[in-house]
Amino acid sequence: MRSVRTAVLVLVICAVARPARADITAFLGANVTPSGRSATGFAVGFGLLVVAFEFEYSSTSEDLQAGAPSLKSGMGNVLLQTPTAISGLQPYFTVGGGIYDESLNGQSDTSFGTNIGGGVKISVAGPLRVRVDYRVFGLGSGALYSPAHRFYVGLNLKF
Repeated sequence: MRSVRTAVLVLVICAVARPARADITAFLGANVTPSGRSATGFAVGFGLLVVAFEFEYSSTSEDLQAGAPSLKSGMGNVLLQTPTAISGLQPYFTVGGGIYDESLNGQSDTSFGTNIGGGVKISVAGPLRVRVDYRVFGLGSGALYSPAHRFYVGLNLKF
């Protein structure tokens, strides 16, 4: 009898489970700490209904005149998001951590950093979406500028 209940439970779980989703984003934006510089990068994500995981790489060039360092980061993030788009919008909140490298005029600081932020994925057509994102990066004690703020807009492909 116990094996029958287990089999029925497994069948019910399989019947109601939604398939996992993945997406990839290529983005352009601005790191605005301490001055505005372009930021580029990509994110690859995998999610279940409300919780998703992503890896993100971002690169910002240095500006010697403004004394603004370059910033490269590789972060693993957890996203909490609506299970589906609402009127074409899927808002999300994210938090994560990873490695960053901040460099200015040949001096460099590489350490662990964190990030927190949020945004929205906007449906365009089919699996194509526009992603708008804001992040605050907490960098280690050796960083010249912490926190660092970044805004971006990207093309997102859901599959």
